[in-house]
This record gives sequence, C-alpha cells and structure tokens, in this order.
Amino acid sequence: QVQLVESGGGLVQPGGSLRLSCAASGSFFSIYAMGWYRQAPGNQRELVGRITSGGTTKYADSVKGRFTISRDNAKNTMYLQMNSLKPDDTAVYYCNAVLLNRVEDYWGQGTQVTVSS
Repeated sequence: QVQLVESGGGLVQPGGSLRLSCAASGSFFSIYAMGWYRQAPGNQRELVGRITSGGTTKYADSVKGRFTISRDNAKNTMYLQMNSLKPDDTAVYYCNAVLLNRVEDYWGQGTQVTVSS
C-alpha cells in the first residue's frame, strides 16, 4: 500500500505563496507518477499538475508559470510551490500517486488552501 500525507495548506493573501508537501510511505518504490489535484466548492476535482518518476511534469493551463512541482527522492516527498496565488486557487488540494502498473492509484486526505484578503 501507498500512504500519502499532505501538508502546508493554509490562509494566504492574493499574490502570496505557499508550498505544499506530499509525503509518501509504504510502497513508494512502486510509484510511477505523483500529482496534485484540487477541488473548490461546487467544482469538479481537477488536475493541477503531475510529475513522473522520470521527472516529466505537466500543469493545468490555469497554473502554468505560477506553480511548480518538484520532488525529493531521499525524503519520498513531492512538493507544489504555489506563487502569485489568486482567490480562484482556493480549494482543497489532494495528492495522488499512480503505481507502475498505471492502474492503481492512491489519494491523500487533502489540505485546504484559502487565498483571501
């Protein structure tokens, strides 16, 4: 099993920054890709960005140039650096991991990000 724990959410002013962390434990060596999703009230859960074990990244158009995904393999942790935050970025952010078989995936519990004055 893979266990994912998000942290780093909170309240930030528009234009500010936050860094989210997702720590993986268990079968971390079986992970093919990890990604961040978010869900705002009344909206569908959407992909924010993802990173593969090979380092390939992709981002939603809405966050390109503002958000950056990275990882620290020694710590089995993925990060989401969020800059120039907007109120529309307010959502619960979820960490996701896809296994090497590209069939099974796992989710963290989510962390709340609120962008407001």
